[in-house]
Amino acid sequence: MKKIISGISIFCSIIISAQESIQFQELPFKEIIAKAKKEKKLVFIDAYASWCGPCKMMEKNVFPQKSVKDYYNTNFINARFDMEKGEGRDIAAKYGVRSYPTYLFLNGDGELVSRNTGYMEESLFVAMAQDINSPGNNKNSLKDRFAKGEKDPTFLINIMKLNSDTDYEFAKKASERYFENKKNTEEFSKDEIGFLLFFLKSTEDSNYKTFSARKAEIIKYLPEQTYNEFDAQLKLSKIVEQSIDDKNKRINDEYFLKTAEPLVGKQLATAKLNQTKLSYYEQNANFPEYEKAALDYYKNSDSFNPDELLRASWVFLDHVKTPSSLKKATEWAEKSVMRGETSENTYILGKLYFLTGNKEMAKNYAEMSRNIATQSNKDSKLAEELLNQIK
Repeated sequence: MKKIISGISIFCSIIISAQESIQFQELPFKEIIAKAKKEKKLVFIDAYASWCGPCKMMEKNVFPQKSVKDYYNTNFINARFDMEKGEGRDIAAKYGVRSYPTYLFLNGDGELVSRNTGYMEESLFVAMAQDINSPGNNKNSLKDRFAKGEKDPTFLINIMKLNSDTDYEFAKKASERYFENKKNTEEFSKDEIGFLLFFLKSTEDSNYKTFSARKAEIIKYLPEQTYNEFDAQLKLSKIVEQSIDDKNKRINDEYFLKTAEPLVGKQLATAKLNQTKLSYYEQNANFPEYEKAALDYYKNSDSFNPDELLRASWVFLDHVKTPSSLKKATEWAEKSVMRGETSENTYILGKLYFLTGNKEMAKNYAEMSRNIATQSNKDSKLAEELLNQIK
């Protein structure tokens, strides 16, 4: 009899325990979304990491609170995913999860309705959910609502915030509708200027008209020199586009400089041209032209970030044969190593020393790369291969 009572007690305690917090569905992500669509609810996802202190505090102190569990269990399909394991990694990438805890609210189409972060007290956590679940944030597809022409400013700002790093083009369209409907009599806020600049990439964007027409308001928050430099970069972007000959995989230097110099001056025009050439020629595997552009652009290497120089030196390492150019790449790699030794930059420097004939230095840095990689549980294969070559 005691055993039966004990068994019932354990069973009851399990049930009570299951009801003592938010009821998280242990289902694959696709099934969670499908369930939300079927039940016409939003999905709440607790996006956490196993090592995250605030995540554990939310689980222990907030999720079990009666007001929290009652509201979330009634109104949402709830799920939890470790963002560093299994499906969690894909969810983190798709919805831009970069800090923990993050709270994702999705509709039945898997679209973001809201994304919030950080430890919250009980009342704030419930208030957040009530606001997100209000009629204004209905469960219809954000894209469907947008396609139907919705112009509500809060709705459009929400699209911009939620999709800026997951669906940039959608967010950009929302920004254009937002500023098209912004009355000239309504002054810009600092946040609005931030949105305007973030989604402005070309003089042909519709937002450029707003940017030009409302300069006086923008420079209240932004130094006029910064405004002018930003404007110049937008104009240069158009010239870059017109200078590229995709048929012959070349950039028309003469046209670019002739058009750009009157706008921004020779120094800035030349720098922009070389940046464009580096990107374009690497993309199209035209490494002789990449070599020339890099040597010109990084002529005064002290003014550049060592990480940027290291990246160029790695391209030289793999694709350039000119001895003098490889020596220059060695100088770039040295600047990175001087700032801090890693298994990557010591390998690159070691390989460049090897290619330029300095086997002693090559061996030293190859061994250093192997040792750093081993100590930090990284792959030391490249360093091992280099050491074999040196022998």
